[in-house]
This record gives sequence, C-alpha cells and structure tokens, in this order.
Amino acid sequence: MSGTSQSRSAVQQLADCITAELQTSVAPEVREFVSELNEKGRPLGILFYGSGLRGGIQSDTLMDFYVILDKQSDWPRPFAAQIGNALLPPNVEYYEIESGGKALRAKVAILTLAQFRRLTGFTTWDTTVWARFSQPVRLVWSADQKAEAALTRSVMRAVITGARWAACFGPEKGQAEEFWNALYKRTYQTELRVEKAGRGASIVTAYPERYANLLAPCWAIAGVKFAQEAGQISPILSAQEREKSNADWLLRKKIGKPLNIARLIKAAFTFAGGPRYAAWKIERHSGISVPLTPFAEKHPLIAGPPLLWKLWRKGAFQKSS
Repeated sequence: MSGTSQSRSAVQQLADCITAELQTSVAPEVREFVSELNEKGRPLGILFYGSGLRGGIQSDTLMDFYVILDKQSDWPRPFAAQIGNALLPPNVEYYEIESGGKALRAKVAILTLAQFRRLTGFTTWDTTVWARFSQPVRLVWSADQKAEAALTRSVMRAVITGARWAACFGPEKGQAEEFWNALYKRTYQTELRVEKAGRGASIVTAYPERYANLLAPCWAIAGVKFAQEAGQISPILSAQEREKSNADWLLRKKIGKPLNIARLIKAAFTFAGGPRYAAWKIERHSGISVPLTPFAEKHPLIAGPPLLWKLWRKGAFQKSS
C-alpha cells in the first residue's frame, strides 16, 4: 500500500472511531442539562466530557460541557465577557437545574468554532483544549450535519495532536498506553491543576482499547513513521527531532501555568454563576452552608472578603486530620 493510500485509510479509521465515540449515548441527566443549555443561546454544538462521562452521574457529580458557537454574540452575556472570551478563551460558566427533586450541576466552557479549530492544532501554544479533547468525548447536540462534521474534524485534530506529542515523549519502543501516559503526564505538569499526579494514567486505564486503536492511525496521519512488532510500537524519530520537540514543549510548559493564572484572574470578572459554584464547593467539602444574597451573587468581589472571613471563623478552611 502506498503512503497516500495508508494515510487515507488511517483518516477513515480515525474518523470511524471518533464518530462512533461522539455519537455514543449519554445518561438522561446529561441530555436534560443540554436541553436547558440549548435554550440559552444559539450553539453549533454541545460536547460532554470529563469525570461525569467516565464515572457516571452521581449526586455530587459536576458535569463538564463545551458549548461551541459560530460567533461570540451567539451566547448571551455582557460585552466585556465576550471580549474576554475572544482574547483569552475559554470563558467558563456554572449552572444548576432541578431534575426529579435533585440538583444537577455543570461547568460550561465556551468557544467559537474558529477558536476550537485553532486550539486543537499542533502549533498552538496552549495545550489545554487539545489535551482534553484527545480524551473521550460525546457530541450530545449539534445544530446540523455541517456543524457535526466540523466538530468531528476538530476532535480528530485534537487526538492527532495528542498522539504526535506522545510519539516524542513516550519510550523508544513500548505499548500504546505507555505513549499516552507519557503525554498526559506532561500535559498535567504543564497546566495549573489540583488533581493527583497519576490522574492521566487513570484516564488511559479506563479506555485501554480506545487508546491502543488510535495511536497508529494518528501517527500515520501526522507523518510519524513507526514500526510495530509483537504488540509493541516504536516511532522512528531522530535525536534531532526529539531534541526539537522537547525544546518546543519547554516553551509551552513555561506558558501553560501563566495562561491558567490569567484565566483565573479573568474568571473573577466573567465566571457567570461563580458565587453559586464556590458556595457548592465549600459546602460539599466542609459541610458548612454558604448563604448567598442577591447582592453577593451580583457583586462577588465586594461581598466575597467578609463572607470568606465568616467561613474561616466557622472552620470551613481547616484541614481535616
């Protein structure tokens, strides 16, 4: 088979895999939440990912969604928030709905399709989006077939980007999961995250067949030459290629945490529903109920310090023994 034929076959294999994954059914609670989100704006598509996908919807689950738009104005929020999302994507919002007498909660990140395309590509300096979408994801809703196709291509691009970096960080020869584990170890170190160090490995362990099937076609599409033998795979990379990749990644690592910090600062002004999210997190971890007045919800930067003082006196931030 020629190189061109191999590449086409790999693209079809990856497209079939990602399309099937995106279309896999989700829990009724997820669909109910997506229906609510759909009423708020004009999205092109809504993607579901994260711990709620891996572990199911429990009473304390915080669902994770990405809402993909055609343009910033397709999602209602203040103009300053739209500018913030254009300059330093994504914005994040928090929502709660009642379903069957229980509360459902979700974090919702917002991107335009153009931003989604850019942030899933190999040349982006920001590792956050492609790293997330190289993991399993569901397309719960799309506006039409054109939107579905565009979102599918972006998710495929994220997986290819992840696999290409994995070739640089993994062993000279090993099983597919070793390359993905090496990748997620790097991405978790690059971002400002609170999860334990082995979180990336647990993601790969949860979907071993998926990650094993994706590596070779992604390398073929990315132009990474490789050899396979006895269940092991080895990328054919020169010392110069590895050296350049490590140098390129070092720049991304230096940028990663400052980018995350900048987003946290931006979130103080653009995180819709932020006070309710913080109140839920505090009550969940400390058992102390946080009273939220309408003023506190509207002016969290003003109401926050005295509220934090009261919570500290109640012991909300004491470490458990």
